[in-house]
Amino acid sequence: MNPSTAMARVLVDELARCGLAEAVVAPGSRSTPLALALVAHPRVRVHVRIDERSAAFCALGLARASRRAVALVCTSGTAAANFHPAVMEADHAGVPLLVLTADRPPELRGTGANQTVDQIRLYGPAVRFFAEAGVPEPVPGMVAYWRSLACRAWAATGPDHPGPVHLNLAFRDPLVPDDGPGAPAWPEPLDGRGDGAPWFTGPAVPHEPEPVRAPAVERGVIVCGDGDYDPVPYLALSARTGWPLLAEPTSNVRRAEAASAYRELLANPGFARDHVPDLVVSVGRPGLSRQLMSYLRTARQHIAVGDPRHFADPVRTACQVVPAVAAPEGADPDTAWAASWRRADAAARAAVDRVLDAEEALSEPRLARDLAAQLPNGALLFAGSSMPIRDLDGAMDARCGVRIIGNRGVSGIDGTVSTAVGAALAHQADGGGPAYALLGDLAVLHDQNGLVIGPDEPRPDLAVMVVNNDGGGIFSGLEQAGHPDFERVFGTPHGVSMERVAAMADVGYTRLEWASDLPKALLGEGLRIIEVRTGRSDSAALRARIQQAVDRALGELGE
Repeated sequence: MNPSTAMARVLVDELARCGLAEAVVAPGSRSTPLALALVAHPRVRVHVRIDERSAAFCALGLARASRRAVALVCTSGTAAANFHPAVMEADHAGVPLLVLTADRPPELRGTGANQTVDQIRLYGPAVRFFAEAGVPEPVPGMVAYWRSLACRAWAATGPDHPGPVHLNLAFRDPLVPDDGPGAPAWPEPLDGRGDGAPWFTGPAVPHEPEPVRAPAVERGVIVCGDGDYDPVPYLALSARTGWPLLAEPTSNVRRAEAASAYRELLANPGFARDHVPDLVVSVGRPGLSRQLMSYLRTARQHIAVGDPRHFADPVRTACQVVPAVAAPEGADPDTAWAASWRRADAAARAAVDRVLDAEEALSEPRLARDLAAQLPNGALLFAGSSMPIRDLDGAMDARCGVRIIGNRGVSGIDGTVSTAVGAALAHQADGGGPAYALLGDLAVLHDQNGLVIGPDEPRPDLAVMVVNNDGGGIFSGLEQAGHPDFERVFGTPHGVSMERVAAMADVGYTRLEWASDLPKALLGEGLRIIEVRTGRSDSAALRARIQQAVDRALGELGE
């Protein structure tokens, strides 16, 4: 057996023993040993993508939805560079990812050899662990080294601080197996530990931390930002204390009595001024709205829940970091503070709904609200960056039974289709229901290749809901909107119908215009595009009317 095949087979087998179940491969020559070892392993499901960036984000989606590390394989050169955006997202979002880049052997580096670049620590500090594995040699001791290295890499993906790891694997020719008669024997057994056990094991999950009691204050607020954490403690804390729960959609804590219209409430200067909190308890990564960031700056005391080595505090107001938080002794949920928030949220919720229900044509905020409300229990919703996630934040009501995720680590629009595809595949492999994505037109155009899936590849049941406003809608609500060169530089109109994108990828297509037709559109199956066409200026004006309606409702309340 040649050394390249031996190392690839041993690494793949050891990773499978550790728990690897999914891998995404971008085709290439130098990565041949890894690709063949993965497709031959009975415990690993392999997905092949022709575009490395799409492959990386597909792996990211698989890992995010399954909460398990996924292997990602490419050949040498620019192929590895195309993984970088997804690696950055995995780093900031805490998603376990095992990046395996094939490389040329050292004697070819720095010589002008084809497809050879410096891949050592290519992703810099974005990875939890890096190793240059070295060129495989047929000498005793290699098997223990490879298996130990695989276990170290797997352990570094989590669970205390999940994220990406990077193994750079140099392969010499020959790259294909030579298992036939006359092939040289390996100098030691390639087998791992008995009974299929990994080379070494560590603690599976961190111990449950002891909660720290929050101060006994009436004017408390709980802020739940993006993240994959248990919502129950924060729902319980709100129920015990009466502190309003301000939950971003991808926190998956917007349930029960969470304040569904907090974004509009905090945008009202009078309400924000009269509701300055004595205490904010935050968890996850808040940062979806300027209103919430401004509100955090007003807190007299801010407790962040997380690990002191890596926690989110974007406005740097946290004065204490704790692993978990508990309600103060004798907390009273029936306070004037709690009642004021409940009255204001109910009035704001009603005002939002009145404006949205006034027109039967689907607007961007109404699509976000109705989609979140009408998805079946057990569904997965992937929310794109820019306006889709913000419209969910501003318009969706509290509900449970649906998991909402998005690329909120660095909040790019690249790779969103591929991430949604990967997330849907993992969600359905684990027995979940249908999956949906709410994306903007630029995000879809940026990642059209994510829709291109070969005929032999696993395909998800995923409806990609595309809001097509012919450009960058988020800028219409920002300061740039008044600039004379706005339309060309920021609006970026493209004139592309999503029907053309669907035809390119040979996936189903539906155009949706009326709110009453949404339930029927959600009943489809397979990978498909559902397009909703809107106007950027109309949508910006509608969001302004929503805020004006909320302001009037608060004025009538005296809030």
